[in-house]
Parts: sequence; structure tokens; C-alpha cells
Amino acid sequence: MPNTTPAPAGPLAGVKILDLTSIILGPFATQILAQLGADVVKLEPPEGDNLRHVGPMRNAGMGHIFLHANAGKRSIALDLKHPAGREAALRLAEGCDLLISNVRPQALARLGLDYEAVRARNPRIIHVSCCGFDQQGPDAARPAYDDLIQGATGIPWLMQQYGAPEPAYAPTTLADRVTGLHAVYAVTAALYARERTGRGQAIVVPMFEAMAQFVLGDHMAGQSFDPPLGGPGYARLLSVHRRPYATQDGMLCVLIYNDKHWRSFFAAIGESEGLARDPRFATHGARAVHIDAVYAEVARILRTRSTAAWRTLLDAADVPNMPMHSPQELLTHPQLRATGFVHECAHPSEGRLHALATPTRWSDTPPARSQSPAPRLGEHTCALLAEAGYSAAQIDALLAQGACRAAAAPDSGAAEAAA
Repeated sequence: MPNTTPAPAGPLAGVKILDLTSIILGPFATQILAQLGADVVKLEPPEGDNLRHVGPMRNAGMGHIFLHANAGKRSIALDLKHPAGREAALRLAEGCDLLISNVRPQALARLGLDYEAVRARNPRIIHVSCCGFDQQGPDAARPAYDDLIQGATGIPWLMQQYGAPEPAYAPTTLADRVTGLHAVYAVTAALYARERTGRGQAIVVPMFEAMAQFVLGDHMAGQSFDPPLGGPGYARLLSVHRRPYATQDGMLCVLIYNDKHWRSFFAAIGESEGLARDPRFATHGARAVHIDAVYAEVARILRTRSTAAWRTLLDAADVPNMPMHSPQELLTHPQLRATGFVHECAHPSEGRLHALATPTRWSDTPPARSQSPAPRLGEHTCALLAEAGYSAAQIDALLAQGACRAAAAPDSGAAEAAA
């Protein structure tokens, strides 16, 4: 059976990753690693990653979030509770540089895929566990999801301080994606360390601590000091007037931030001898103290002209501004199209899709600007088992035992109709 490893491209070309992650945190991290050139083998249970089943979708098991978080990967479906399935996973790990999981460490140990078990088969393995909480604390075994970690690290509290009628989660998987970025740098740093030492290691990437760092970095405020100099919360970020501004005919995002911006803004609107002399606007420190009044005054001024007129005036004055976009508008944004970040691809079963490239650009080891499409469940099971040394007869036996699952050939007619 031929080796179906993607052609190497990018700074992580040649790195092979066994990916036991699901939902968003882990798949987001391994998608970035795949974009950087790693060969990511997505190990799924026979029923597939849960995100396969969240619509909209054209075909069962190919939900929209799954498609965007799993491009560039190969899928093998194994039943890790079956002894032969677990053994197949360990055989795969023998040929990998890295195993990454967001299964709770206690459950991973019960499956026999904890660091010690995998290291016994591959001493150079880097074993990354993305979990809810640092394993040295009392919450080590608790389950965690994005909503729970957002709540536990103060996001709903901040939303209410900001003016929401009641506590609310941020309408994006903030904790998952922030923690996923921590996992990416942990992986790349561990690969670098192994190049220097020759040794693998175990790494824990906890959601709670990652998001606590993210939130407290902005909002410790007076609580930074012992004894405290005041309550928590960065006033500028929590001002109820910190929002896109209404113009005569629409909305505009404007940030008049430093002293130069303010001087240019007041000159542009003819207030060099008026508001520019108001002590509340005079310095960065004064504006911070009076931030609600400052933002409210800008809101009043922005209502006096059209969006187009403001953009012309503010651009000429070099005052930062941007239109307010919807997600739909981002798909046709000239910047994102010109850079190739948003582009189209053809999926063999799902038809034509909008796809996202890596947002980084490299001068010497550039990643491919497009990837193979997200795999169907078990699409590469047989090929990956063959790479791990299984014979065709052994693969057939695993399939018959229910230790693994392979995808059927795609319906090309359905894909053509969808396209």
C-alpha cells in the first residue's frame, strides 16, 4: 500500500504527530502544526470526533467547524478500548515525534497511552497533554470545556462589568483557542529542546492556567499590589463606551490612542483650541482616569459625519480606524484575498469550500498556502496501518474485529453536485 504522507513543506516538514485530540482546543493546535508542515495523523474513535456532527454540513460527519479545524490531516479510526486498537496506537506512536491529546490524563492512563507507556515504546516521544487544569493542583481530574473555563477565569464577570445585562460568555471558543496557541508553542519549543538534548519529555498544557494568564494580564489592576491599590479590571477595556461608534449612516471602529493621535484628531475636526485644551484629554494618564467621558465625547463627535467622510478625514490624519465587518464580509475582504489567506478549495466529498491559510509568512521555509482537505472518518486507516508495519491480512483482521474502521470511497457524484 502506498505511503500517503503529504509532500513536505514548511518549517515542520518531517515532523510526524499522532493527534488524539477532539472538539476545538487540540484540533486547532494541530491544524496550525499541519499548516507549518507537520504530518498530522488524527486518531479518532469509531464514531469520530464530536465536532464532525455539528452542522451545517453537506454530508454526515463533515460539519463546518470540523472541516476548518482538521484540514491537512490524515484520519485513522481506532477503538482504543479494544486491545488490538490500543496496540495499533502504540505502533503508530513508535514512528512519531509527538503524541498530543486532550483526553483527561487519568482517562489516557486507563487506556494505557500515558507518557510512561508511550515512552516505553518510543523514548524520544514528546507527549503533550492538553487538559483542564495543571495536574499538580486539587482540580487535576475535573472535566473542562470552553464555557466552564471562560466562567472560571472571569469572562462572564468581565462581560457584565462591561455593560452586559447579565454575565455572558464571549461568543467564540476563546479558552479553547487561547490554550491551543499555548500548545503550539509548547510543541515547537519541545522539538527544539529535543534537538539539543536528544530527549523527549511530557508536557501539560492546562486550559485554566492558560486563560487565567490571559485574563489577569489585563485585569489584575490594583490587585497587582500587596496590599491592593484598588479592585480588578482595566478601566479602558471595561468602559461601556468602548465599542464601534455610530456615524450618520453606519458604524466605524476608531482608536485615538496616543498623544499624537489626539493632536491629529483635534486638528482634523477644528478643536485644536477647544477640546484639545480640556485637561481630561491632555495626557495618556488623564485620559485613562476619565476614559468613560473621553469615549462618550468621541461617540458624540462621530455621529456628526458619514462613515465615508470620517474614513477620509481620519486616514488623512493618520488616526487608526477600520470598518466594522461581519464574518461574511471577511470572506471577500481585499486584504485577506490579496494575501491568499481566504481562498477556495475542492473537497472530494464536500464540494467547493472557503478555506483559510496560515496567517504567518516565511522567507526561507514557507508552509504550503493550501492543504489537503479535512479527512473523512477513517479515510487513511488502512494506509496508516500499513505504514506502521501491518500486513494487508492483519489490517483486514483488525477491521473484522472492530478494532478499527475505514472510510468508504467518497461519492464523487454528490461532491460534483455540491460544487
